[in-house]
Amino acid sequence: MSTGSPSPEQEVLGELLHSLSQPLTGLRCSLEVAIDEDAAQSHQTVAAALEQTERVIGVVKLMQEFLDFEPTEARSQPVPFAPVMRRVLEQLSVLAEARQVRLHIKGTCDAAIPVSQSRLLLALQYLIGAIIEAQPPNSAIRFLLQDREAESLLTVYPLPALRRGTDGNVQTKSDPVGATMGRVRMTIARRVFESAGATLHFDDRARPGFHLLIPRRSAPSAPKGAGKK
Repeated sequence: MSTGSPSPEQEVLGELLHSLSQPLTGLRCSLEVAIDEDAAQSHQTVAAALEQTERVIGVVKLMQEFLDFEPTEARSQPVPFAPVMRRVLEQLSVLAEARQVRLHIKGTCDAAIPVSQSRLLLALQYLIGAIIEAQPPNSAIRFLLQDREAESLLTVYPLPALRRGTDGNVQTKSDPVGATMGRVRMTIARRVFESAGATLHFDDRARPGFHLLIPRRSAPSAPKGAGKK
């Protein structure tokens, strides 16, 4: 019998399986209480059961996304990065507005990344959504795009000048299942970008954010003698 340490993939799946126990237990308790309650009291209990059901569905969906990932997808035709990022920002604008977080985009990027558009959308939704959810109300996030000689760079960070009035006043409720799901989403995003040759760095020092480096790929050169008769 093997006594080696579990692989990173096994650790992620173990975390997800463990995180299922809490919402499943809560769901069972809610349903048991609902059976014993009268109609007037059961509405709130059923709502709690539905919330736990959604949490279970979310964990199972993440597990499926993690298991379905194929690194060979990176061999697909490169997808322009900037249009997909702007599409994600448009989709997440409702979340940002609800949380009173302003989104500022600066710079340009003409890089393309060799991964399917659906995977790129998913990775950016996870990354940017996590940054928005981490911000206090009445704050802002800067999205800085830069084209360099060897790579393109996306830097995402909260604007500190707009956070001074709220720092230290935000109380976050402990949510182990949510924390696990957040870590797995970041793992999935990292796998997507690394499979395509990009590099993802998280910046958790004073202000959560990340840097994404995308290598600039030159067009393939024609073989010697091409075009000659």
